[in-house]
Amino acid sequence: MALTVTHTIAELRAALAPKRADGIAMVPTMGALHDGHLSLVTAAKKPTVVVSIFVNPTQFAPHEDFDAYPRDLSNDIAKLETVGAPLIFAPTAREIYPHGFATTVTVGGPSAGLETDFRPHFFAGVATVVAKLLLAALPDVAVFGEKDYQQLLVVKRLAKDRGLPTEILGAPIAREADGLALSSRNAYLSAAERAVAGNLNKVLKDVAARAKEMGDLRDAEAYGAAELKAVGFDSVDYVAIRDAETLAPVSDLRCPARVLAAAHIGRTRLIDNMAI
Repeated sequence: MALTVTHTIAELRAALAPKRADGIAMVPTMGALHDGHLSLVTAAKKPTVVVSIFVNPTQFAPHEDFDAYPRDLSNDIAKLETVGAPLIFAPTAREIYPHGFATTVTVGGPSAGLETDFRPHFFAGVATVVAKLLLAALPDVAVFGEKDYQQLLVVKRLAKDRGLPTEILGAPIAREADGLALSSRNAYLSAAERAVAGNLNKVLKDVAARAKEMGDLRDAEAYGAAELKAVGFDSVDYVAIRDAETLAPVSDLRCPARVLAAAHIGRTRLIDNMAI
């Protein structure tokens, strides 16, 4: 099946119209695709999978890496051809945010804390662009990776609260052999930084084990932050154990929980999480 690239919402809807009865899935991405993104396409399990490629300016603060974020549409197309993705939506910023655009979407609930404490602009940008993408394609399902776990819960909340006719699915984190979660930003890491980065997942495993064995969740969080600095991370934004469904703070493990972390090494900020 030939891969079709669309650049406008009108082109996208025209391409999807004859396929809608058989089922449509969407995988929203910012490009710079890697095996983690390709695993989302495989997880979509619909006859037609549309992959959006759009580096969304509204989720970047002025000091962040919007201009430097890797972009390579031709390489992304070649990778998607290997997994049989039939349709790409690669809009311009003006297509998503036309002249005079003045509407944003904010989501409460799971957006509180964690990423918001350090990137207060982030989830409004994500919710706004995801709402635009889902309304443009109206897919039956949309697949998001669990690496961005807080984002996944925010998008689920968005779809439910806005009554969007799309089921939001989370897909397992794709990892390197040493456990590092696949991320487009991993390309920023030097060889020495990459060696340190592989410890993030290992420390989270230790935090989860400590939380289960000791029962003191605050102690486990503090241990994790200290360990990340000890293994070579330059700074730690958070190591937090939260309710797995709401991301509300928890004092014990009677309900399903998740440990989430964000830490910096060099100019790269890495995030990861896992179930406890």
